[in-house]
Amino acid sequence: MGRPLLQMRGIAKRFAGVHALKGVDFELESGEVHGLLGENGAGKSTLMKMLAGIYPVDEGEIFIEGNKVSINSVKDAQAHGISIIHQEISLVPHLSVAENIFLGKEPVTKIGWIDWKKMMEDARTYLRQFGLELAPETPVKKLTVAQQQMIEIIKAVSFQAKMIVMDEPTSSLTEKEVEFLFQIIGRLKEQGVGIVYISHRMNELFTITDRITVLRDGNLIGTVKTKETTTDQLIAMMVGRELTQYYIKDASPASDGDIVLSVRNLSKKGVLNEAGFDLRKGEILGFAGLVGAGRSELMKCIFGLDAYDKGEIRIDGKPVIIRNPNDAIKHGIAYVTENRKEEGLFLIRSVQYNITIKILDQFIRWFRVNARYESQKTRQFIHELAIKTPNPDQEVRNLSGGNQQKVLISRWLATNPRILILDEPTRGVDVGAKAEIYAIMNRLVKEGVSIILISSELPEVINMSDRIAVMYKGGIRAVLNRDEFSQETIMHYATGG
Repeated sequence: MGRPLLQMRGIAKRFAGVHALKGVDFELESGEVHGLLGENGAGKSTLMKMLAGIYPVDEGEIFIEGNKVSINSVKDAQAHGISIIHQEISLVPHLSVAENIFLGKEPVTKIGWIDWKKMMEDARTYLRQFGLELAPETPVKKLTVAQQQMIEIIKAVSFQAKMIVMDEPTSSLTEKEVEFLFQIIGRLKEQGVGIVYISHRMNELFTITDRITVLRDGNLIGTVKTKETTTDQLIAMMVGRELTQYYIKDASPASDGDIVLSVRNLSKKGVLNEAGFDLRKGEILGFAGLVGAGRSELMKCIFGLDAYDKGEIRIDGKPVIIRNPNDAIKHGIAYVTENRKEEGLFLIRSVQYNITIKILDQFIRWFRVNARYESQKTRQFIHELAIKTPNPDQEVRNLSGGNQQKVLISRWLATNPRILILDEPTRGVDVGAKAEIYAIMNRLVKEGVSIILISSELPEVINMSDRIAVMYKGGIRAVLNRDEFSQETIMHYATGG
C-alpha cells in the first residue's frame, strides 16, 4: 500500500426523507484492495455511486490525492481516474465486444473518423491479456453472463483508472475465472491502482483485500486490517449480532428414501449429454460444475422452459411429459431462476402481485377477486419468510436483494411444490439473508419437500447438500455422498476428471 489516494469524509445522503448514509468516512490508498462489506441496504452502493458521480453528495467532502474535488457526473469521476464496475451488467447488447470496451472513448483517425482497425487491435490485446478467447467483433448479446462480466472489468481497466470500484465482480464467475480475476487485481495493485472490492463472499475478502470497512444501516461501523480479523467478527459487525449457525442444516433424509424425481439420459444437442439423476423425498441434492456445464439448462428442460431432444422424466416412478412450466407446476415442481431481475420478478409491481401471480385462480370466483384472501396469503409469506417491506403494496424494485429473493421464493412456495429447484438462490445476497434462506430450505426439507440446489459457491453446496451431482460438458460426471464431499473432489470431476 502507498499514499492516500481517496478520502471521503462525513458523507451523508438522503432519499425521500430516508437517511441512506450518516456521516461515513472511507479511505483508499494506492496499491490497496479495500473491501466494503455490509448487508443489502447498508449503504455500500450508495457511497460508491456518489464517488462515481451517479448521486450528488448531500453532506461531506471528497479528496483525491489530497485535493478536494467535486464529482457531479460520471465524466467528472472518469476525469479523476475513477471507474466503477456495477453489480448489474450495463453493456450494450447489440454492440460488439470492442465497441463496448471503448464506448465513449473510441480511437479516431486524423480526420476524426472512428479508427475501427485500431479499436479491434486494442480490444484483441485486452482480451488476450485477460485470457478470453473471443473475437472483438462478437456481439455482446451472444456472450455468457460470465463473459459479459469479464468485459465489464476490461472496460474499467481500459480507462487507465487510478481507482476501480468492483461491485460483486465474481457473482457470475467460475472458480477458475475468479482466480484469473485475482491475478489481474494483483497486477493492478503493482501498478499502484486502488481497488474498492464489494462482496458478500467472505473467502474472497480474506483472499484479496488489505483492509475491510463495514457499514450497517447507513453508519460506519469500523475499518479493520484483513489479517487481524475473523469471519465471525465481520459478521457481528455487519448484522449487529453473532450468527451462531450460518449454514443451517439439521435435517437429513433416509438414504433409501422414496425417489420423487428420476431423470434418465436427458439430451439436447450441444447442451446436454445423457444427463440423469434421482432426487429423494426430503433431500437437498446439490448441483456443482463450472459455468457452461449445463446445470441451469438441465433444470430448464425439467421445468418445461426448454425442449430436449431425448430422455425421460419420471415422477414417483411414472413417466411424465412436461411441455411447459404449467405442466411442471401441475406435477408439483417449482423453479427459482438464477436471474431474479430479468427472468423472475416483476420489478415495477407490488410484493403482493409478485407473490400471488402463480396462484391467482385461488382468489378468483365468478370473475371477482377475493382481495381479502389474497392479502391474507401475502401477509402469511411476508411473515414466514421475514420479508422486510413497509407493506404488501411496495414495488419489488425498492427492496434489497435479499428481500427480492425471498419474494421470488415465496411465489413458488405459494404453489405448494413437492420439488423445489433453487438456481443460485443466494447470489448477491448478504450473509444475514443467506442464513435466513438456508433456514427456509431446512424447514422445507423437514416438511418433506425435495430441493435441487444449484450453486457456484462450493462452501454453500457442500454445507447444505445431502448429495452433490457434479456436471461436466452437459453430463453428470459423479454423484457424491456426504463422506465424499471436498472442494478438491468436486473440482476434479467438474474439470473432467
